[in-house]
Amino acid sequence: MDFLQDHQNKKGYPPSVREIGKAVGLSSSSTVHSHLTALSKKGLIKRDSAKPRALEIYGTDSQQTNATKLPLLGEVAAGAPIIAEENIESYMPLPSELVRGDEGFILKVKGDSMIDAGIFNGDYIVVRQQQTADNGQTVVAMIEDEATVKTYYKEKDHIRLQPENSSMEPIRVKNPAILGTVSAVLRKL
Repeated sequence: MDFLQDHQNKKGYPPSVREIGKAVGLSSSSTVHSHLTALSKKGLIKRDSAKPRALEIYGTDSQQTNATKLPLLGEVAAGAPIIAEENIESYMPLPSELVRGDEGFILKVKGDSMIDAGIFNGDYIVVRQQQTADNGQTVVAMIEDEATVKTYYKEKDHIRLQPENSSMEPIRVKNPAILGTVSAVLRKL
């Protein structure tokens, strides 16, 4: 990791597989690739094997002691519910204060039902994994096999999942499965 970061800092681009091998005393490029794969699985780098020198370097464990890497699991509806698939697309390092421990995940928002709460199409939401919620909390809920992000309200004989968009109607269900509560919203500018 030190070599990867030093090379990136000095030259402005990541090293090639051959340069990495030479620097760490490995003559086999397949061994270098297996080490890069291990670093990628730990969330320390992101790589595109189809392109040479395509590495994003996130840092070492010691440099990221106050960072937590959460899995990006795909999309969630902020509108009509969509099918949720728990396939880990990648890991995103986040400041630890945004999450409690590592029991969480990230979803990309699709739709505009939460715009009045400041959650827009294309945003990423950090979800604290838990099965319960308090009234007024923003939750990710499963309705049958579909996931949606809405504001949670427990009422007399049902749960109201309220969109934060005045042009949309609430969803009323008996027992939605709560996957977690939204603890942060991330947006690319």
